[in-house]
Amino acid sequence: MEIARNVEEIKKKVVEACGRAGRDPQEVKVLAASKTRTPSEIREAFKAGVELFGENRVQEARDKIPALKELPVEWHLIGHLQTNKVKYAVKLFDVIETVDRKKLVDELEKRLSQLGKVMRVFIEVKLSPEETKHGCSPEEVESLARYVLAKEHLKLEGLMTVPPYLENPEDVRPYFRKLREIRDSLQDKLGIPLPHLSMGMSHDFEVAIEEGATIVRIGTAIFGERRY
Repeated sequence: MEIARNVEEIKKKVVEACGRAGRDPQEVKVLAASKTRTPSEIREAFKAGVELFGENRVQEARDKIPALKELPVEWHLIGHLQTNKVKYAVKLFDVIETVDRKKLVDELEKRLSQLGKVMRVFIEVKLSPEETKHGCSPEEVESLARYVLAKEHLKLEGLMTVPPYLENPEDVRPYFRKLREIRDSLQDKLGIPLPHLSMGMSHDFEVAIEEGATIVRIGTAIFGERRY
């Protein structure tokens, strides 16, 4: 019941944030970040109306996703993808949000061509100086996007970022705005639509929506504090 209440509250906040930004709430999807969460918690979130789920680790997803195969949900990889895990990731996920280097693109293309599968992908952009964060630099985005677009089995749909955690969500706003500006400029240069901006988490997703997020990745605000 707690999860259902939390999802309801988040959906209300999504509608309010869209109202402030003059956006249609239908444009924004809530993705439940389900790292360390049990299949029963995920089922509960699905029953409450969540249709997108995100896992950080391929290893954990290998056990979890097959156990939930009856759920008609979309699985996103939202954590860093090592090249040696690509062979599993392409079978498990519907969308990979963390494409950040050409070597990874090559491996994805190779594995997907073997499966005869086209994978939707986002490019992860690193806007924070933190060592622990992944992603390509803003200067590399265009070159990497063109590299992805040249591949037969990858479909580029947008950008993703993980900004630094700052206590005041307003302090995170410049990072969200920057990603939107990069995306808008990239669309102009490439002449194709890139509809998705995956940005914003439990404590700052409302600001992310005001700045154009189409996917907000929410863990704690749905499931409660994470258990390890």
